[in-house]
Amino acid sequence: MKFARLAAFSTFLAAAAIPAAAFAQVAAGATVYGPDGTAVGTVASVDAGTVMVDTGTYKAPLPENAFGKGDKGPTITVTKAQLDEMMAQQVAAANTARDAKLVAGAAVVSPKGAPLGTINSVDGDAVVLESPSGAVALKREHFALDANGALIALFTAEQVAAAAGAGNSSQ
Repeated sequence: MKFARLAAFSTFLAAAAIPAAAFAQVAAGATVYGPDGTAVGTVASVDAGTVMVDTGTYKAPLPENAFGKGDKGPTITVTKAQLDEMMAQQVAAANTARDAKLVAGAAVVSPKGAPLGTINSVDGDAVVLESPSGAVALKREHFALDANGALIALFTAEQVAAAAGAGNSSQ
């Protein structure tokens, strides 16, 4: 599972003040190298100081100041294996927190905070969301927690209503 935005990597990556010239190398499509000179991944995007590095396993959000300037391109202080392991730990922690709140009766909102309904039941990876438009069958992976710890479904209210109206059996 890939998460577009997971925070807290600045605590894992020790970065000194990097000269502005290093940031010039950090652009979409650039290959990122580790301390051993091997490729870690490719810059997928740069947005508001966050660089999304695609390792092939994860898309890891890294702060722009975590990059140095190398002979072959931008560098970071960890290898691909280390970055993938950090991401795996972050994903596991996020899934554990999500699963603790993914229980019958839990309120669910959209990513923008619109109320979607409540959890009717959870059976393994199958989750039934009771929305104002009716029941919608979803999967555990369709849920996450927002920055405040609220349970969100990765759908808009309109998408949930349409799925409920269509007699949805799975998203």
